[in-house]
Amino acid sequence: MSTWLAGARSLRSRFRRAGAVCAVLLFNGTAALAQSAPDTVGGEAGLKLPDLSQISFLGMDGHKLLTIGILFCIFGLIFGLVIYNRLKNLPVHRSMRGVSELIYETCKTYLVTQGKFLLFLWLFIAVIIVLYFGVLSPVPDKPISTTLPVILLFSLIGIGGSYGVAWFGIRVNTFANSRTAFAGLRGKPYPIYQIPLEAGMSIGMMLISVELLMMLFILLFIPGDYAGPCFIGFAIGESLGAAALRIAGGIFTKIADIGSDLMKIVFKIKEDDARNPGVIADCTGDNAGDSVGPSADGFETYGVTGVALITFILLGVKSPTVQVQLLVWIFVMRIAMLVASAAAYFINAALAKARYANVDKMNFESPLTSLVWLTSFISIAMTFAISAVIIPSLGDDTTQWWKLASIISCGTLAGAVIPELVKAFTSTESRHVREVVTSAEEGGASIRLPGHGSRNDRRRFLRPGHGQRAVGLRTLVDRTNSEHQGRTKERL
Repeated sequence: MSTWLAGARSLRSRFRRAGAVCAVLLFNGTAALAQSAPDTVGGEAGLKLPDLSQISFLGMDGHKLLTIGILFCIFGLIFGLVIYNRLKNLPVHRSMRGVSELIYETCKTYLVTQGKFLLFLWLFIAVIIVLYFGVLSPVPDKPISTTLPVILLFSLIGIGGSYGVAWFGIRVNTFANSRTAFAGLRGKPYPIYQIPLEAGMSIGMMLISVELLMMLFILLFIPGDYAGPCFIGFAIGESLGAAALRIAGGIFTKIADIGSDLMKIVFKIKEDDARNPGVIADCTGDNAGDSVGPSADGFETYGVTGVALITFILLGVKSPTVQVQLLVWIFVMRIAMLVASAAAYFINAALAKARYANVDKMNFESPLTSLVWLTSFISIAMTFAISAVIIPSLGDDTTQWWKLASIISCGTLAGAVIPELVKAFTSTESRHVREVVTSAEEGGASIRLPGHGSRNDRRRFLRPGHGQRAVGLRTLVDRTNSEHQGRTKERL
């Protein structure tokens, strides 16, 4: 025992000395970097936006054109709120509503706790922001007293955006849960498909509209010299919020699920029995893991992608005129995708209602698949039409518009094709799923065999499949990029 304690003390003293050496090295490195900071470029925070009003599009300057886009974002918010109120007012049994409200109240407690944790975590991130943008790499030609508060403020706004859409998502989902269960009592499958789809569209439209509105506000109303600090702070904040909510939601749902299972084992109560006190925690965990995390994650992904596109344009393109053209085009395309999603939803809803409203059986995958492909086709058509109008000539090159439209269209097609590949293993009509069902009817360990076979097939099919089946799209993009790369660089 004494030998072990002596070894522990020796190890602890070594760690102490190593920590002291690391602290000295870190301090010296920080001081050296701080001395050389004024001579370095400030990265994304040092970006300067060009004047969007210097180029005309459709008879108006770029600033006015994107200002009109704010109206579409507001329409998207109204769309999400209208569906929210429609879901709230759907008929529901009093007992079902009571259960869903109990789940929501538990989710509120979870979200309030997560909000406190996010603010606590932000304090550590704020220290790093101050150290990096205040000491190591200040924004060039701008006072630290201005840039640091801007970055910190917009990091809070980013966290608030991720947190807000996550809260909205969990509220809509708890509405939809009880309304869907009550609608299922009628014995018709269509409402069971329609209500969750409306909930998803409400969350999606609200998420994209809020994100796009925030980015347009920075782009249009923040002085160009300070747009960089705003964007980088916003990206840091929403990434932090999404990461924490995504990871915490996943952990929470697993713990709640295990707790419910343990109650089933200890007290011999079924997992979904209302007498099981772990049921509400399990339902809360499902909402936290499947609603809070994905909502915040989607908000962050859309926003960070936008910041990356802006950074790429400003750093990769030297001509201010072409910068303005590309910036306006990118955001017009984002607004167009919002319109395409809404249009496809309404068209598909009308077709699905005419076909499935009164049937007793339906394949739930069919209308969802048609929605994905209809959205893709409308988006691609709008991509080419809008690109031809907004950027008919880019850097004196009249072919760039269809090349850029083709690249976007390849991504759109990939988003529709990949789910079709996955359906080969997850669809209720797939051979692998039928094999698992057949094995389950037999019982015993035989159910594991088709599961292992499906997993191995997925590895062979999907891992290279995401590259092999999409290789045509990727090759087309690469070929389009490299075909006139030299000439494009000279013109830009």
